[in-house]
Amino acid sequence: MRVLVTGASGHLGAAIVPELVEAGHHVIGLARSDSAAAAVTALGATPRRGDLDDLDEIRAAAADSDGVIHLAFKHDQMLSGNMAGAVVADLAAVHALGDALAGTGKPLVGTSGTLLVANLGRPATEEDLGAPGGRGDAERAVIGFADRGVRSSVVRVPPITHSLLDRHGFARSLIRIAQEKGIAGYPGDGASRWPAGHTLDVGHLYCVALERAPAGSRLHAAGDEGIPQREIAQSIGAHLALPVAGIPDERLDEHFGFLAMILRLDNPTSTLTTRRITGWEPAHPGLIADFDQADYFTAPAPQS
Repeated sequence: MRVLVTGASGHLGAAIVPELVEAGHHVIGLARSDSAAAAVTALGATPRRGDLDDLDEIRAAAADSDGVIHLAFKHDQMLSGNMAGAVVADLAAVHALGDALAGTGKPLVGTSGTLLVANLGRPATEEDLGAPGGRGDAERAVIGFADRGVRSSVVRVPPITHSLLDRHGFARSLIRIAQEKGIAGYPGDGASRWPAGHTLDVGHLYCVALERAPAGSRLHAAGDEGIPQREIAQSIGAHLALPVAGIPDERLDEHFGFLAMILRLDNPTSTLTTRRITGWEPAHPGLIADFDQADYFTAPAPQS
């Protein structure tokens, strides 16, 4: 299968592309720069120059493919405060990809997040729908292409996706904040729960979805379905020999910065439907075990 992967040079792409290549697929990685193209080549794929703003190129690349995995997102805009602009660009890219595949029956695997279905008072299921707006619009657009002859599906990625391949994710941000503040903090009483997934398990679910997810499927890529944030902080504190404490709500913004808003979310996440319809099973260490095995406390801290 000739597979187009957007965002192929990123964190998830570093897991997905080699697995696809090993399975015998010919992978085309959309690359927006020379360095991205070099990274795509190193992963065993063929780079194709283009970015999320080049909608004509995205349509052409999708039309030339037998299936698409869409990972790319303007994270730089998101981190600079222009989340709205990043969301608009993502939605336009999704429509360009879906339009190119309409009526073909080919697979389109999009990317979403479990945090879209947080604060339900129970584990979120694949059948739960997020509120309109934000990245949820792109998720609904991908699922909507199932009605237009595309075998479309969406992988909801947990907020912490961890492994040696993770260089700038939320796990590293929490560790950096603890180092800077001299305390491993958690919001309030620390009872709110976050799912997590090992990069290789999350990446494998994308490959499974490409090969056999039913049209219109929402899939949850969580190995740990809900870790209390207090336990995450306790592990970080133990590794860094720092005190561990709850941060009052009125100080969350000051302490955690851009992470404060999402740290307030309780997001236990069920994977029962995902496992049933795809046969996917996580096979790699959970987050707390990975803190003991990976390089989170030996590698240089990421820059803010």
